[in-house]
Amino acid sequence: MSGRVAGWPPSSAGRGGHRSEGPAGERGEIAVALRLSGEIRQEGCVAQFGVGTVFPVNDRSRSVLVIGAGVQGLSTATILAEAGHRVRVRTSEHPSETTSAVAGAVWGPTSLWPADRARRWAERTYGVFLELATDPATGVHSVPGTVAGRTGFPENPPGSLGLLDGVRPCGAGELPPGFAVGLRATLPLVDMPRYMEYLSNRFLDAGGELVLSTVPSLSEAAAESSLVVNCAGVGARELVGDPGVRPVAGQHVVVDNPGLEEFFIELSEVGEWTSYMPHGKRLVLGGTAVEHDWDRTPDPQVTEGILRRCGAIQPVLHDVRVREELVGLRPRSEAVRLHTEHYQGARIVHDYGHGGSGVMVSWGCAYEVVELLLSDLDD
Repeated sequence: MSGRVAGWPPSSAGRGGHRSEGPAGERGEIAVALRLSGEIRQEGCVAQFGVGTVFPVNDRSRSVLVIGAGVQGLSTATILAEAGHRVRVRTSEHPSETTSAVAGAVWGPTSLWPADRARRWAERTYGVFLELATDPATGVHSVPGTVAGRTGFPENPPGSLGLLDGVRPCGAGELPPGFAVGLRATLPLVDMPRYMEYLSNRFLDAGGELVLSTVPSLSEAAAESSLVVNCAGVGARELVGDPGVRPVAGQHVVVDNPGLEEFFIELSEVGEWTSYMPHGKRLVLGGTAVEHDWDRTPDPQVTEGILRRCGAIQPVLHDVRVREELVGLRPRSEAVRLHTEHYQGARIVHDYGHGGSGVMVSWGCAYEVVELLLSDLDD
């Protein structure tokens, strides 16, 4: 069975809020080349790289509607399609235009709630990313670097870094001026344009269908399928009428990589910080977080601030060429909404509100979504 795409090609607006410098061929963008043919992988079962649930491929396939083509939606849809289910993803944005596509992105500290579930999701995702990092085509790669704070960490080690071996305190001379604490670690970094291309093609190769179409209501979703997954991100605010979901606008600057092979991440409780993440010839600089801001237009003054902060700790970045300025809307809520709802005859599993940590908990959340969606159906 071959996957197909409806409502494509994508618009020419670019992904998220987006401003590029130089000719189109120099932007460093990786276009999402969605393959429209390929055989479904009938491998007997689909497992999370030896960590967790196995979903058997059998004749009792189900029809599933997934709302949203960000990293949460595509990860979930891929698991379902590779297990032999008939999966349609409806999305208002091409995968390359979602907030996921403009993320940094790193598997690292997270402050998601509920903390115990977030830790479990992060751990499962880490196992998948380690496996994916063995294949350069995925965009996932393991990179050494520094996680630092100007005043201290709220916990030590912060967040999910406590799950890892080999994390050590920074020694004398390993911290830039102005930073009081730091840790050295090797973490999975994810080149998101390439990774979204990989996920999209993997889903289509498993027979999935991508449709560029907004889902205006849960009633329409329930009428289309008795099994629905809601990964609408910040769009869930209107889709399900959840005022607790709010946008947190984040801006990144993509520059030519002058040869940096390590990452740097500042942990900060204010709305701006210093970070850089190498992805081959591209370097993603950050960052900002502005609550309740729906504007996806890059701000030149924010770009100048990011370049100034990064240049202060890494002088080779002072005169680097800017490739792109990107803005995404992180879907923030007080706690991740991952639960089941029975609505107008349909089973709906909601999965949204991950803030800036959607990538690092993506596979863990996706596997839990599938477990909730399919549990007890054949009893």
